[in-house]
Amino acid sequence: MGVSMHEFDVAKQAAAAGCKVVQQYFRDGFVLSNKAQCNLVTDADVASEKAIVEFIKESFPDHSVLGEETYKDDADAEHLWVIDPIDGTNNFAHGLPHFGISVGYYHNGVAQCGVIVNPARDDWYVAAKGQGAFCNDQRVHVSEAEKLSEVLVGVGFYYDRGAMMQNTLDTVKELFEQQIHGIRRFGTASLDLAMVGMGMFGAFFEYELSPWDFAAGRLFVEEAGGKITTCKGDELKLEKSTVLASNGKLHETMLEIVSRRA
Repeated sequence: MGVSMHEFDVAKQAAAAGCKVVQQYFRDGFVLSNKAQCNLVTDADVASEKAIVEFIKESFPDHSVLGEETYKDDADAEHLWVIDPIDGTNNFAHGLPHFGISVGYYHNGVAQCGVIVNPARDDWYVAAKGQGAFCNDQRVHVSEAEKLSEVLVGVGFYYDRGAMMQNTLDTVKELFEQQIHGIRRFGTASLDLAMVGMGMFGAFFEYELSPWDFAAGRLFVEEAGGKITTCKGDELKLEKSTVLASNGKLHETMLEIVSRRA
């Protein structure tokens, strides 16, 4: 089964509904709390997720939803929407205009369409299975670089401040030894994956992400001609996982480095 235009349109309109909510909170203010150390959540996250899910349910009342905040349906559901109402909440909470809304639709575990939007900049990244990846209606493609010495590499840090953080830092050090152009850590995995798809990053890795962080971005990378797996090179499933995305040409080289600490 391929994605229908109806599902694709719903994904975009649901993201737009969340975008409107988040833009209002970003402008007018929000209430902040903590899930765990350094893992922030705001009332904007909850309101955005509610608006997104309500729009989806109007069209597909029997479909399942896996979201970051409230909706925790089975990831193995036949029809599954995977939602991050604000990816990069820490950025949002500190007034940094770099955060995203991510909406992905999966049929029997296979990504069919994905929409990522940065509400602060109104930048849209969309992909549908077999139809390519687009940023603001312009088709995009991964970098053609064949060496790590030709690219920037994106990295994410999980909230863990112990062994996982040290592993990430050790991997970054090893990447610098490969003469990469630089490391960038922007704190919004969905937008980091979009940057891989657009050729800004040659690769991106993180040692722990949840499915809502990468559900839409994985398809964007693939439809832009890239590759995405776990940091061990295994198939990426809809569960908490390590993630490595690349332009494809650099994937094996990246795996040699990131897999040692995955």
